[in-house]
Parts: sequence; structure tokens; C-alpha cells
Amino acid sequence: MSAQSSAIASRPDPLSTHAGLGWGLLGVAAFSFTVPLTRVAVGGLDPLFAGAGRAVVAAALAAAALALTRQRPPRGGQWLRLAVVAGGVVAGFPLLTSYALTEVPASHGAVVIAMLPATTAVIAVLRTGERPVRAFWAYAALGAVAAVGFAVVQGGGPGHLQRADALLVLAVLACATGYAEGGVISRELGSWQTISWALVLAAPVMTALTAASVAARPPSATSAQWLCFAYLACVSMFLGFVAWYRGLAIGPMAQVSQVQLAQPVLSIAWAGLLLGERVTWLTVMGGSAVVACAAGASSSRRRAPVVPDRTAVKSPI
Repeated sequence: MSAQSSAIASRPDPLSTHAGLGWGLLGVAAFSFTVPLTRVAVGGLDPLFAGAGRAVVAAALAAAALALTRQRPPRGGQWLRLAVVAGGVVAGFPLLTSYALTEVPASHGAVVIAMLPATTAVIAVLRTGERPVRAFWAYAALGAVAAVGFAVVQGGGPGHLQRADALLVLAVLACATGYAEGGVISRELGSWQTISWALVLAAPVMTALTAASVAARPPSATSAQWLCFAYLACVSMFLGFVAWYRGLAIGPMAQVSQVQLAQPVLSIAWAGLLLGERVTWLTVMGGSAVVACAAGASSSRRRAPVVPDRTAVKSPI
């Protein structure tokens, strides 16, 4: 009886799995607007202000939430791990993409950023010490080649790789690192608490950068550009992460992370619908290739040999 009870308890709870996927999908839907709306915001706002200022607003919301709920502060090494999250998703990705999207269309940026799922999987593997099959590394490498190849072709051929593409690749590396570390530490601190403490930790630096931007170039934008900035600050930088990290924390993390594959597809669609950008066959093919490679990398990572349960008690016949 005890063996049966143990076996039943070890099975994933279908309700928990659906909840994790639901929260993850909600986070991805929120993030899918980030690239096109950043493109709109930097049309009038300084990229430094758009990248750092949104983190300052989000940090104020996070600090209020932490204070109202009386959350216990992180301890010891958790602060260092939160610094990794902050450096990746609070500072690195917003700032790098803000500068990049002043030079390239949102649809172009979405294709390069489509490397994010596979890159997150690679960093998660390195972070957790997993040993995936060779196909995982092959798919991840092909995805990177597809993204760089798209950037080179659309940029005018070999030797014409744009500065914006280098910034987007660095943004992907920064964000993937923050995602992977955030997904792990959210199981210790809680989902929304993780991004909240990361925002608070980064607040002094981001406030200083925002002040420097305001001093050099006082912000002046249209109502639409300010609305986009407000979305980036409140949703992309805070509420979206609450949903995303909650989904990863509920898990299963490998399955929940797969909904991220929908993000570049949605971002390209929003770029066409909201910004009127012309989505060419090259954009569609480039995005499809990168997403397919990311899907292959993630699915091959989940494959593992079945280990028999030697502790199970064989019932007599």
C-alpha cells in the first residue's frame, strides 16, 4: 500500500501543470508587446531614458508590493543571485534593446530575439549541470546560425552586420541569464518576489542613469509614446515577470519554458498590425527557422533515459 501511495504522490498534478502553463503563457503574451512598443517609445524618448526609466517606475511598484505584504528580505548569497537577475532582465535587456530598436524595425529585432528560448535552455543546462543529448547542442547551434544569417542577409550581406544586431545578441544573452537564474531562485523566494527584489536592487543604478538621461535630454514624447513607456514599465518590467516566474516556479519548468517559443511569432504579428511594418518572406522564414531550432533544442533537452525505480516493492504473484 505504501508503495502505491508513493507512486501516486510522485505523479505530476495535472491541475498544477495547467496552472504553470497558463501563467507562463500569460507572461509570454505580456512580453510579446515589448519589442514593438519599445520601437514606438524610442521614436520620441531617449533610449537611455526608455531603458532605465521603465525600471525605475517598475521598482517603485515592486517596493510598494514588498512593503505592503511585509516580505522577508533575501539572505546572504541570494542577493548575488538576484544581482544576476537584475543585470540580465532589469538592466541588460531593456537598455540594449532600446538602443538597438532605434536602428532596426521591430520585426527584425523579434527574429534575432527568437534565439532567446534556446539560449535560455543552454544557460539553464550549464546552470543546473544537466547533460542533454548531442541533438540539443546541434539545434541550439543551428538556431544561432539561422538568427545571425538572417541578420547578415537583411543587413545587406556579409560584412554589413549592423551594430543593432550585436546589441540584440548581447540582449538575448543577458535576458537568458536572468531568466535561467530567476527561474531557479523563484522557487526559494517566490515568483513575484524574485523580480521585485531584483528591481529594488537595481533601482539606485537605474535611477542614476535615468537622471543622467533627463539632464542631457529632457524627455519629450507624444501621448502614444508615453503610453508605450507606461506599458513597458508596468507590464513588461513587472507584471509580466510576476506571471512568467510564477509559471516557471509551478512548473514543470521544461514544459512551461516552451510557451516562450510563441513570443517572437506574436511580436512579429504585433509589429505588422500595430506599427504597419511590412513583414517579408525573409522575416517569416528567418523567424520560423529560429523558432524551429529552439523547439528542437528544448524538446531534445527533455529526453532522458528511463531509470527503473529500484526502491519499488514487487507485489507477489
